[in-house]
Amino acid sequence: MSIKSDHWIRRMSENEDMISPFERGQVRENDGQRVISYGTSSYGYDVRCSNKFKIFTNVHSTTVDPKNFDENSFIDVEADHCIIPPNSFALASTVEYFKIPRSVLTVCLGKSTYARCGIIVNVTPLEPEWEGHVTLEFSNTTTLPAKIYANEGVAQMLFYETDEVCDVSYKDRNGKYQGQRGVTLPKA
Repeated sequence: MSIKSDHWIRRMSENEDMISPFERGQVRENDGQRVISYGTSSYGYDVRCSNKFKIFTNVHSTTVDPKNFDENSFIDVEADHCIIPPNSFALASTVEYFKIPRSVLTVCLGKSTYARCGIIVNVTPLEPEWEGHVTLEFSNTTTLPAKIYANEGVAQMLFYETDEVCDVSYKDRNGKYQGQRGVTLPKA
């Protein structure tokens, strides 16, 4: 299994529609304003989060249960940024829509700019033949409010191609998160 380069990411995104919308290089400025970088890097792709956030709240004091998730545990916010309360978290989705090839496993890592501020980005691997907007979780590990910027880089996707294609892909299993659009909450 090997990590894929910028050449491969460009080819797969421009010819096979693996990432949409797609940026060929690193974007560090937008309309003359400095932004947290996004787009193609040497061996990965830096994704952006959308402007629709779900901020966790304990107002209703419900138990967080992945088999019976209470949607009232979140406050919906649509804005150019999100303020995450101390020791809490928020959800967002990527701007980019992914179509992962059958021979590829994609792993997501947080960007150092956010990690150095105590903000952890968590995403489970994107399995072979999974497609959709990626739901991102931002954990604020600090005792202060933390800010996340919409439409700027938040995490990096790394693409690993295997030398042997899997027998059963995420699509073959009819995975419950296949084709998700926007922020998708837990499904039992």
